Amino acid sequence: MNDAISKTREDFPILSRTVHRKRPLVFLDNAASTQRPRQVIEVMSEFYEQDYANVHRGVHALSEIASDAFEAARNRVAEFIHAASASEVIFTAGTTMSINLVANSLGQMGVGHGDEILLTELEHHSNIVPWQQLASRLGCVVRFLPLSEEGDLDYDRLPEFLNSKTKVFAFSALSNVLGTVLPVKALVKQAKAVGAYVLVDAAQHTPHSSTDVQDWDADFVVFSGHKMLGPTGIGVLWGKLELLRQLPPFLGGGSMIQTVTTDGFVPSEPPAKFEAGTPPIVEAVGLGAAIDYLNHVGMDEIEAHERKLTAAACEGIRDLQGVRLLGSDSAQRAGILSFVVEGVNAQDISTFMDLKGVATRAGHHCAMPLHQKLGVPSSCRASFYLYNTKEEVEIFLSALRDVIAKLA
Repeated sequence: MNDAISKTREDFPILSRTVHRKRPLVFLDNAASTQRPRQVIEVMSEFYEQDYANVHRGVHALSEIASDAFEAARNRVAEFIHAASASEVIFTAGTTMSINLVANSLGQMGVGHGDEILLTELEHHSNIVPWQQLASRLGCVVRFLPLSEEGDLDYDRLPEFLNSKTKVFAFSALSNVLGTVLPVKALVKQAKAVGAYVLVDAAQHTPHSSTDVQDWDADFVVFSGHKMLGPTGIGVLWGKLELLRQLPPFLGGGSMIQTVTTDGFVPSEPPAKFEAGTPPIVEAVGLGAAIDYLNHVGMDEIEAHERKLTAAACEGIRDLQGVRLLGSDSAQRAGILSFVVEGVNAQDISTFMDLKGVATRAGHHCAMPLHQKLGVPSSCRASFYLYNTKEEVEIFLSALRDVIAKLA
């Protein structure tokens, strides 16, 4: 373990704990949710102890302090994703909430009967079900760009699926199952050529690689705080300001209005327009602290570190008999890998590894259509982050070898 990673790990108290008969914790479930450094935990605790109040409209000292901290977090997010304006950053409860907001609002703004919504077979359920609900309500058609036989998206067939009927193209920047990195900018360009709105699910991308929403040129980009060292209960919807001004609000209530009368209401300008009710104040402060931490480490450094770990893990898995690594060998892969062991249930694999201290995830990873396409009911997933080490990869591979020896 090099000195930089060792120092980073010291910031994460949970990584020093043991499980099951004093086995050191090897946390490889980062695609589900990451751990938090003490810097994030302490900032949130201090805010609760010293500065908490509801934000906006309050003229007392604590409300002004809390409002400044809340908006400072919004500014940090805007800078982190290279947004043109902090007004384009909307705080939500998470990626799922962000996608539901966009789907419902677009359903009120011209997407209707006979229109097509294009997704991919790689998608998380959160980027499938809201569109299916919209289609069921309005009579739209949901289509899926398929995987190729090699296990990558079949980009050659994209012209078959993008046409004048396509009103929305929603896709993940990075697969939460295969770790496949998609060519976001190229896909956005092709969707724009047919006049489609584009939503990019960056829940697995933004925590691990630099995200430049202006360079991507999508209409909407969404991600969650808890997958990038931040707290649960907060996510981000970024949207182009002109489009956010046109989009009708999803939720109604306090904070999102300019005026209310017995005859109706006038919504506020973005971002307040989409932030009805009391927002996730402390969570936003925590997300801001998480972004500060990521910036301190460096996103390029994080990406390079994870790729080394992933390459080592993939190489080790390919040397094992009876183990199938899901996805294309030729596709660009980030710090996520999923696999199956012939004759062994994924739940049994993960349970056995847990007894060795290795935390992985078993199941369909909220991607049932993808697993159906791959011909497996479930898989075991290991996912890496900035605090994982080469030594932990070796422990993971050793545990997997034990699984094969004892269960296969």
